[in-house]
Amino acid sequence: MSSMRAYTHPNPDDLTLERLLYALSDPLRLEIVRYLAGVAEASCGELDGGRPKSSMSHHFRVLRDSGLVQTRNVGTTHMNSLRSEELDGRFPGLLAKILEQR
Repeated sequence: MSSMRAYTHPNPDDLTLERLLYALSDPLRLEIVRYLAGVAEASCGELDGGRPKSSMSHHFRVLRDSGLVQTRNVGTTHMNSLRSEELDGRFPGLLAKILEQR
């Protein structure tokens, strides 16, 4: 049985405002971040809203590459969490301001 590959995540010191804002510029990705802000973690299935897996894979990759989301494997399930502490350490108060906007 083969194991699932582990995801890589950027170091907090390497996070850039441009990548963060690009990731948040898509309404679906912003919706995912808002959802994750209210839970400890969620599976991809909880967050896909019935959308195609290929489309969601792209959105999660953008969120991971920007540093917003961390994904870990639990068996065959991908669990996602918001990297709140790392983001707040790099850009103090930014995530809170973004999340309070509606």
